[in-house]
Amino acid sequence: MSTALLRQLPSIDKWLASESGAALCAEFSRPEVLAVMRAHLDRIRRDVANGETELPQLESREYSALLRADLIARRRESLQRTINATGIIVHTNLGRAPLAPEALAAVEHIARGYSNLEFDLETGKRGSRQEHVESLLTRLTGAEAAFVVNNCAAALMLVLHTFANGREVVISRGELIEIGGSFRMPDIIAESGAIMAEVGTTNKTSLADYESALTHETRLLLASHPSNYRIVGFTAKPTLAELASLARHRGLVFVQDLGSGSLIEVSAPGCAAEPTVADSVAQDVDLVTFSGDKLLGGPQAGIVVGRADLVETIKRRPMARALRIDKMSLAALEATLRLYTPPHDPMAKIPVLRMIGESKASVGARSKRVAEQLATHPAVHCEIADDTSFAGGGALPMSEIPTKVIRLTVENRSAAELARTLRAHVPAVIGRIANDALTLDLRTVAPDEADDLIAALTQAVS
Repeated sequence: MSTALLRQLPSIDKWLASESGAALCAEFSRPEVLAVMRAHLDRIRRDVANGETELPQLESREYSALLRADLIARRRESLQRTINATGIIVHTNLGRAPLAPEALAAVEHIARGYSNLEFDLETGKRGSRQEHVESLLTRLTGAEAAFVVNNCAAALMLVLHTFANGREVVISRGELIEIGGSFRMPDIIAESGAIMAEVGTTNKTSLADYESALTHETRLLLASHPSNYRIVGFTAKPTLAELASLARHRGLVFVQDLGSGSLIEVSAPGCAAEPTVADSVAQDVDLVTFSGDKLLGGPQAGIVVGRADLVETIKRRPMARALRIDKMSLAALEATLRLYTPPHDPMAKIPVLRMIGESKASVGARSKRVAEQLATHPAVHCEIADDTSFAGGGALPMSEIPTKVIRLTVENRSAAELARTLRAHVPAVIGRIANDALTLDLRTVAPDEADDLIAALTQAVS
């Protein structure tokens, strides 16, 4: 039976010459239609092999519409805007920090034409792209100098390669972090060309451990802030000031990888204290590396601040050019950093910080307005419930931010099916499933996304 059915399938050329095929080829390109039709025929053959006893009407208007939908989907941009309703603020898989309007405007302004990226308007000679943000970074952190590359792992690798290539880097075993995507500190150290020397134990490392590990091959002490985990209980480690003093007396470079890169003290219910970059600089850390797209709230960038002589050495390395920041990210970073300067209030102006600081009552009020519009559908049940938001992205790991969420269920629809439908919407809506309900946390949904969220949910539940 299956062989007889398969013989009824038209050849690709015959189908493309049909009225349906010709119409689609006129609207799209012939290679596109050919690829989609081949995929459909392959699926039909598999269905027949699995017991299907009837072929679809390939030349019908209904099947032509199905093919057209697939062709449109193929042309859709791969990188799309999504609405983050997970409650995870710095969501690495969803692009980390959303940019402030000022940063978006700066990117558009610079990207639409030429700029003085590496041109000194006063002298008419070549300039440095670093000059656009260096003074802002030194002012905000108290450091002597600053340098920016394309991400924090690149910043750390550049520092290690510059000062410890082929020589030893001493680091505590309790700070051998994994920074996500299976990128681990030992791998970054090895890739930089440095040789890692581990000291202490997972939970306790003393200053004497560092001292006893120093050899004539040691060039750098590395402290890594555990921004995505905490070790609590029977723990101990030297202060930054103690390590800085040791490095200074032994002629070593002391580097801290701060990761999340908080420029201000973040105060919000449920948030544990996070060290700021200025804290590290004030304790005489020679160089501090941190991210631009975590708690700082800007674009992807790796930032190095610290001693002017060391930063100048980094600038001259060939690897610095290979890892340099691009003009659009630089424009967004400059605009974001300016929001940290008076009279601006970064907790209000920068989306990541605003989300962290939004009150549970405010999130609940916004959730209630969305739930009320959905509740008009008879098959929909919405419950406003207490829950927890998270900073995410390797930031504020011990923080559980109290929030209000919408728990959404629809008759005869599983939570997984509902989530899948919302992911297929444009823009896609990403929530999380808990206790057989789709959970939506509006803390991570910007106020101007509310209409798009309601439209997506309304379509999904209808």
